[in-house]
Amino acid sequence: MTALVAVIAGIYGLVIGSFLNVVIWRLPRHESLVRPGSHCPGCDAPIAVRDNVPVVSWLVLRGRCRHCGEPISIRYPFIELLTAVLFAAVGARFHDSWALPAFLLLTAALIAISAIDLEHFIIPNRIVYPVGIASVILLAGAAALEHDFSSFGRALLGAAGAFLFFFILHLVAPGGMGFGDVRLSFVLGLFLGWLGGLYVFGGLFLGFLLGAVIGTVLIAVGRRGRKQHIPFGPFLAAGTMIFVLFGDPIVHWWQGLGH
Repeated sequence: MTALVAVIAGIYGLVIGSFLNVVIWRLPRHESLVRPGSHCPGCDAPIAVRDNVPVVSWLVLRGRCRHCGEPISIRYPFIELLTAVLFAAVGARFHDSWALPAFLLLTAALIAISAIDLEHFIIPNRIVYPVGIASVILLAGAAALEHDFSSFGRALLGAAGAFLFFFILHLVAPGGMGFGDVRLSFVLGLFLGWLGGLYVFGGLFLGFLLGAVIGTVLIAVGRRGRKQHIPFGPFLAAGTMIFVLFGDPIVHWWQGLGH
C-alpha cells in the first residue's frame, strides 16, 4: 500500500509540477494563471498538448520551442521532477493518514514559494494566504476523520508559536528578514506542529542553520555582498520538508537524550 500511494502521488506530482511552473512564471508578473494557455515566452506561440507532457516533452524537444527554437529553461523539467519526487516521498510518509492531502498542498506551495523567492525575493501573499486557510481546513478535516484533535491542537499552537517568534524577530531586526517570511512561518508551524512540538523547533532551526551556512559560503566566495539580500524562504522550506520527511529519527534521538 505504501508503494502504491507513493507511485500515485509521484505521478500526480508530475502534473502538479507542470502547473507550478505556470505559477512560478506568471504570479510574480501579475498574470492570470488561467488565460492565455501555455505559450512560448519567446514567440508567444501556443504550446500544443503533445509539447506539454511533463519532462518528456522537454527532452523530446531538446529544451527548445518547436516553433522558434528559443531555449526552454531546464527549470521546467526540474520543477516537475522535484515535485514528483517530493510528492512520492510525502505519499510514502503519510500513506495511512488523512493528513496526506494537506501535506501534499504544503509541498507544492513550498516549491513554488522557494522558486519565486530565489528569483524575485518575494513570498507572494497570493500563495501564503490561500494555502494557510486551506491547510487549516484540511488538517481540521483530517483530525475529525482520525478522531485525533490533539494533533490539530498542536498544529494551531505550532502555527501561533512560530508566527509570534518570527514576528518578534522581525520587530527586533527588521532588516534581517521580510514580513513574507513571518507570514510563511504560520504555515510551517502549522504542519510541523501537527507532527509535534520538537518538529517545530527542529524544522525552523534547521532552516536558520541552512540559511546561515549557505549565506556565509556565498559571501565568502563573492557571490553575495554582506549587505545584499539573501532569500530566506527556500531555507525555511528545506528545513521544514527535511523534518516532515525525516524528522522522526532525529526527534526520537533528542527524546532519548533526556533518559
